[in-house]
Amino acid sequence: MTMQNHDSGAVRKGAIALRLGGLGLAAILLGACAQTIAKSRVESALIDAGLDRGNADCMATRMVDRLTIDQLRKLEALKPQGNEPARPTTLKGYVDRVARVGDAEVLAVTSSSAALCVVGLG
Repeated sequence: MTMQNHDSGAVRKGAIALRLGGLGLAAILLGACAQTIAKSRVESALIDAGLDRGNADCMATRMVDRLTIDQLRKLEALKPQGNEPARPTTLKGYVDRVARVGDAEVLAVTSSSAALCVVGLG
């Protein structure tokens, strides 16, 4: 192998590594962007459900990190039933409504997020 062939192989390998590194960085940035969008949507849904902005922000941060997109969509689709008010008047009322989703993980994450955020540990 001549020196020129060896150098061009190294350059090619370096270019491939650089492209892969760029793709990895793009994937990380895209993931962070999706995370921010998801948090914003969850926070808005919590506020629409009657939570105050502080608790909604705190809970959304925790919930987005712990629940899947499908689980978050279940929460977004929660509607009042029967003679329930359109918006729960308490955090407990919201958690009770979440129990209807029928997903133990969603209920556990929502409950723990609510409790930690209320006491300032969220």
